[in-house]
Amino acid sequence: MNTKEFFAALELLEKEKGISKDIIIEAFEHALISAYKKNFNQATNVKVEINEHTGTVKLYQQKTVTEDVTRPQEQISLAEAMRINPHYEEGDIINFEVTPKDFGRIATQTAKQVVKQRIRQAERDNLFQEFKDREGEIVTGIVVKDDGKHVFVDLGKIEALLPMREIMNPDEIKPNSRIKVYISKIESKNKGPVVYVSRKDPNLIKRLFELEVPEIYDGTVEIMSVARDAGDRTKICVASEDPNVDPVGACVGPSGQRVQNIVDELNGEKIDIIQFSKDPEVLVANALSPAQVTKVVVDEAKKATVVLVPDNQLSLAIGKRGQNARLAAQLTGWKIDIKPESEAENLGIEL
Repeated sequence: MNTKEFFAALELLEKEKGISKDIIIEAFEHALISAYKKNFNQATNVKVEINEHTGTVKLYQQKTVTEDVTRPQEQISLAEAMRINPHYEEGDIINFEVTPKDFGRIATQTAKQVVKQRIRQAERDNLFQEFKDREGEIVTGIVVKDDGKHVFVDLGKIEALLPMREIMNPDEIKPNSRIKVYISKIESKNKGPVVYVSRKDPNLIKRLFELEVPEIYDGTVEIMSVARDAGDRTKICVASEDPNVDPVGACVGPSGQRVQNIVDELNGEKIDIIQFSKDPEVLVANALSPAQVTKVVVDEAKKATVVLVPDNQLSLAIGKRGQNARLAAQLTGWKIDIKPESEAENLGIEL
């Protein structure tokens, strides 16, 4: 590639890849100055002049006109300057051509390097923007390998990183297996974008329901909140403003097929689908499903509730290691204190 071909290539790059010609020329100029200083051991003020029509490149050393010269490489005396042109004044800048004879070869090599670098950078930038726009989406990828810290997932144009801490316990991730992941974060690095994905993020549940439930996708049914112990149990709260639509039934699907597809994707993770209510008593009672609730006493000021359940439902309401109660509290945003019916009188609560 000679310099004429270089400028012709710039026109093509601008049309095909959207890389600004001016940005490449500016980078070319900086690269030429660096090459000049490196190859000819010059560290003076240098200016590049590029003629796109002829393809010529010239270098000029810039010197400032001054009365007293203290830096000869950067300054020229007023008396000497006036011998060149009597109109020069102190403070003017004079350009002296310093283009080496062999500089054409260096310019050609530099042009190739700059174009390659800018193409790579543009491709990295485009790839970053593409995946930045997809942040928060669910995608299907193919497992490539793991290095002990991450699983590498092929998303087509890029390999995403699935950190080990973002993998669910039941997941059996093997090379060449297909897997649905949630794009949680994209970072821009020198070598290109880094895409992080997750199997534990609660938003994965939202996206899976959007894929399976048309009423959620079109907005007829809304997901109000999600609480999740990834790989074990999830509670999802749904609502609909359409009185003709049962939001829980829509999510469950005919014969339970919709929710079962999601359970299968999550390797058996249990999913409780809860109907939203503006009434905290109803909402909290629903959230403690599958346990039966006798009464919910609400303290609005503390945003806390005391929940009475049949004595034989106490362990179910609390759940293993307190999971059911904890997820219900996360789902509703209310503090939940579960008590058996047998303690109602001591608590001063009428059944």
